[in-house]
Amino acid sequence: MGDDSESHGIEVHLDQLLTDRGMTLAELASRVGVTNVNLSILKNGRARAIRFTTLTRICEVLECQPGDVLTYGGGEKERR
Repeated sequence: MGDDSESHGIEVHLDQLLTDRGMTLAELASRVGVTNVNLSILKNGRARAIRFTTLTRICEVLECQPGDVLTYGGGEKERR
């Protein structure tokens, strides 16, 4: 099995966190120091990895914990 065909059970909650804080994706990307495109890939659950430094900056900017950004939903292979 190739990495592209495998799905994962990680859910990304950036939409809700941004809404709760009245912040746009572009503003978060600027404050975190990543591109809009890369943050959008993460937000849409299409990222295959995230650097701890990026996750740290997201948590600092959004004043949250990693578990607020990412959760494990399990059984997601059936989704695709």
